[in-house]
Formats: sequence, C-alpha cells, structure tokens
Amino acid sequence: MNLITTVIIITITLSAVLATVSFWLPQITPDAEKLSPYECGFDPLGSARLPFSLRFFLIAILFLLFDLEIALLLPLPWGDQLDTPALTLAWSAAVLALLTLGLIYEWTQGGLEWAE
Repeated sequence: MNLITTVIIITITLSAVLATVSFWLPQITPDAEKLSPYECGFDPLGSARLPFSLRFFLIAILFLLFDLEIALLLPLPWGDQLDTPALTLAWSAAVLALLTLGLIYEWTQGGLEWAE
C-alpha cells in the first residue's frame, strides 16, 4: 500500500469515528439542569444574546489580512535566490501597496474610529 492510500484510509476512518462520537456524546445524560440556559439557578434578567459590534469584526478582518501579509512576506529573504529576484520584489511591493491602499481607504471612511 502506498502512502497516499494509507493517508486516505486514515482520513476516512478518523472522520467516521469523529462523526460517530459527535452524534453519540451529547445524548448521554440530558437532564433538566443541563438543558437550562444558566446552571447557576438565576433566571436571566435580559437577553443572553447581546448585539455584536461590527467594528470588532472589522478589526478582526484587518488583523487577519495583515497577519496573512506577514506570512506572505516571511519567505521574502529567500526570494533573492530565485532566477528573477526583481519579479519577487515587484510582487511583494504590489501586495504591500494593495494592503496599504486598503488600509488608507478604511481609515478615510472612518472604519477605524471608535468614538463617533
């Protein structure tokens, strides 16, 4: 058996086991206490679902974009060993320019302002 067949068999087996366990585990002992919204015994005073500010979501998306940028630029020092290091520099400059323009646009639109 080659490596790819072994990996596929392990993946299918692990997926089947995890799917079976995920359906079997929650049905063990559901009682009234576990099904209540709060285990502390107090009745909820308000809604348990508070509105989520979209500003936090925007900051999280910006963080992910710039984190991805760092991950893309980390192998840049090894890019000068390629056949065309100028092309590597051009692509990295294009990525940086695109992200900088997006940040400037978001800043000018007021998406990063917390106080209104």
